[in-house]
Order: sequence, then structure tokens, then C-alpha cells
Amino acid sequence: MKAVSLYEANDFDEKTMKRLLVHDSPYMKILNFNFKAGQTLPVHNHDIEGEVCLTILEGEGEFVGAEDASRPAKAGDVIITDISEPHGLNAFTDLRLLVTIAPPI
Repeated sequence: MKAVSLYEANDFDEKTMKRLLVHDSPYMKILNFNFKAGQTLPVHNHDIEGEVCLTILEGEGEFVGAEDASRPAKAGDVIITDISEPHGLNAFTDLRLLVTIAPPI
């Protein structure tokens, strides 16, 4: 068993988003990103198979996808998509994002 307190292990940085690798195994990868208001995760995609789950733990912003499509994002919202699909995030307030990447099994 592994236990991590995200609020103790990862903080915020005024200049850039902060990233914490929470877990990495052949079955999944879990990352925590912390954004100060105004910071972004640029729209990108990955040339691998699998799915990505983006969970807002705290704060407000917007999920951004292909062709600048966007949808509001607030604490408790979850987006799940193929990891090969474009995805990104804009933080309107200080925001904590939990990302889970799962390859096909």
C-alpha cells in the first residue's frame, strides 16, 4: 500500500505549474499538477494508447480540447478521454488537478 498527502507533498509556484509524480507502474500513472490563477497546461496529446482522467480537486478553470473547444472545470469535475485526443487546462483560480493515465490492459 502507498499513501501520499497531495496537500503536503506538492505546493504552488508563482512562476510555473508544479508537478508531482504520485505513482508510476505498468498499470497506471498518477500525477498531481498545481496551478496558480492564470497558469495553463497547453493543449497537447500523446502518441500512445490508453486513457487519461483529469480530476479537479480544488479551484476553477476550463478544460480545453481540440480546436479550442472548452468546458468549465470546478472542484469535483472529471474528464475522461483517449490520451491521443488533445487536452489541456486553463486555471482561473489556484487549482489542483489529479491526472490518472491508464494504458490498455
